[in-house]
Amino acid sequence: MYKRIASLFRRSKMASVESNGDKSQLVTESAFNYTTEGKATILTPQKDEVFYNPIQQFNRDLSAMSIIAYNQLRLQEAKSKNNKKRKLQGLTILEALAASGLRSCRYGLEISQVHKIVANDLSSEAVESINRNIEHNGLTGKVQSNQSDAIKFMSSTNMKFHIIDLDPYGTASPFIDSAIQCLEDEGMLLVTCTDAAVLAGSGYPEKCFALYGGNNFGSSYINSETNHEVGIRLMLQLIANTAAKYKKAIEPMLSLSIDYYFRVWVKVKTSPVRVKNISSETMLAFGCNGCGNKVVQPLGIKKECKFSYPKLQQSVSSHCPYCNGSFNIAGPMYGGEIHNPEFLDQILAINEKSDKEIYKTTERIKGMLTLAKNELTGVPFFFNLNQLSALFKSPPISIDSYSRAIGNLGYNLSLTHAKKNCIKTDAPWSVNLEVIKQWSRETNEAYLKEMKEKQANGEELNDKIKDKMAKLDQDINFNPNLSPKSPGANILMKTKELELDEERKSLNIDFTTENEVSKKISKLRKLKMVRYQENPRKNWGPMSRPK
Repeated sequence: MYKRIASLFRRSKMASVESNGDKSQLVTESAFNYTTEGKATILTPQKDEVFYNPIQQFNRDLSAMSIIAYNQLRLQEAKSKNNKKRKLQGLTILEALAASGLRSCRYGLEISQVHKIVANDLSSEAVESINRNIEHNGLTGKVQSNQSDAIKFMSSTNMKFHIIDLDPYGTASPFIDSAIQCLEDEGMLLVTCTDAAVLAGSGYPEKCFALYGGNNFGSSYINSETNHEVGIRLMLQLIANTAAKYKKAIEPMLSLSIDYYFRVWVKVKTSPVRVKNISSETMLAFGCNGCGNKVVQPLGIKKECKFSYPKLQQSVSSHCPYCNGSFNIAGPMYGGEIHNPEFLDQILAINEKSDKEIYKTTERIKGMLTLAKNELTGVPFFFNLNQLSALFKSPPISIDSYSRAIGNLGYNLSLTHAKKNCIKTDAPWSVNLEVIKQWSRETNEAYLKEMKEKQANGEELNDKIKDKMAKLDQDINFNPNLSPKSPGANILMKTKELELDEERKSLNIDFTTENEVSKKISKLRKLKMVRYQENPRKNWGPMSRPK
């Protein structure tokens, strides 16, 4: 593809692009389009739509802001240390897989603190395109092209970079080791993996383990949404394990599941002391294929400054104590926090002041990062409320009703940036099941009452409804549509509910009374935040690899 681009360019005439009007429009001359995104304008071939993917503007907008935020925090830290002897260097950035060089050009124009950017690509035609775009944007001297295999370049170069941006087609796994080797101490990796079908899907367990050293929860319906957070944690674990070999520890700054890919921002610092925490920050997770119950198993124990071997969690057995379902084992994966609140606040402040004509995705950045910032800490997984309601064949419970019930029981709850209608809560799984059982009971009662009122008013009901009413009269907890051997039926019919025998009697489940938790959730939802990308064109998504 790049050879054809170079040939077309040699036959075309360069022309200036007027800056008036909408900067997002394409101005066409000869065989090229002038594509403007952010403050950069690049030449893209008319016939090769793969060359520019507009859906990735969110990624590039957020990445530019995140680098500015990183540098602001870096300057604040240096000032607090009052180190007058050591002058902070300007930022150095490596885009290891640069393609057209759009991202590097944007960084050069939009991040004033940048000293030097290297835009690397293996293809000679790609490098020719990068050079063309560097010159067109007036970035000669600030942005430098380089033709090399990314892994070989990062492994052999004497240069160190504050920022390394990895945005490959598919997995970034092969690039992590060499990237860490040429990263400045306390530098930041920006890593994208577009192989969501491997990280969060159920069709490639062997490939997922080979690339990331672990697996997700697999194909069960109840765990399908949760796999997206597992994908993030598998990426972080890969980076943590790789860094630990070089006595370096990681600090996840921001970790997002976006559209069809995952993107993480990770600081890496030399710290032999912190590297010792890696076992206690690594976990397996046992996920029930029936009801979605999760049991977290740390792979190390740290008490103060002492480390010891992990003990198997007492609640783990071959089958789930609530529904008798089997467990799948996910991981090993990163078990620590996946966001840094200070970093998110810094990006949100930058986003608020940004020019909306230049940064077209500011509303989505605000929405996604606000939700990420408000996610519960210390709670590794979210779950889907509709999937939980489906256990008992009950009508879907609203987030507002669920948050009121959880809050009134004294527990906390949050939304998640990753998926709609999904929540995180610190309530034990036994309590979550009791809440949804009570919801099912109340909706069954409401249905039975409604049908009896219709009968009393002389309305004729069909035999199916009458049969359902008769069964609900016998057991109001058991929806007749529920299969006798389903996970929900097993939960309801269990003769001994383990720890819930006495606890259930004292649970006062209230779906109507507002509390601080439900008010916070309601306030967030009323902001009408944009979390998901509107389709910029037909059949958008991950694009084909250039040939």
